[in-house]
Amino acid sequence: MGSKMEDKKGYSATAKFLMVSPSKVRPVANLVRNKSYVEAVAILEAMPQKGSNLILKVLQSACANALDQNKKIDEENLVIKELQVNEGPRLKRVWPRSHGRRDILLKRMSHITVVVDEKASVRK
Repeated sequence: MGSKMEDKKGYSATAKFLMVSPSKVRPVANLVRNKSYVEAVAILEAMPQKGSNLILKVLQSACANALDQNKKIDEENLVIKELQVNEGPRLKRVWPRSHGRRDILLKRMSHITVVVDEKASVRK
């Protein structure tokens, strides 16, 4: 199932179990989805959110995978084909309240997957 699927799908990278809520990362992901690699890096580096730094790391890893697996590809010709921010497991923590009660605090985790591929115009 390895190389034939990757040829059609592109070059991917995944970061799992990141301690940030997916709802905080998704708005950042929506800004760079389907953009070119160079443009996406410029956008992410200028953003103050924690999620932008995490997406940037995964995007750079996907680009490195692409350049490593196919020496003919150039960075300028890469485009973000797919960018997923999925929910990981939740850590349940106790939050003490008044009168001996407690609340459950859900610390949410994210899985970020980035797939980059060559622009369609360059491939032909």
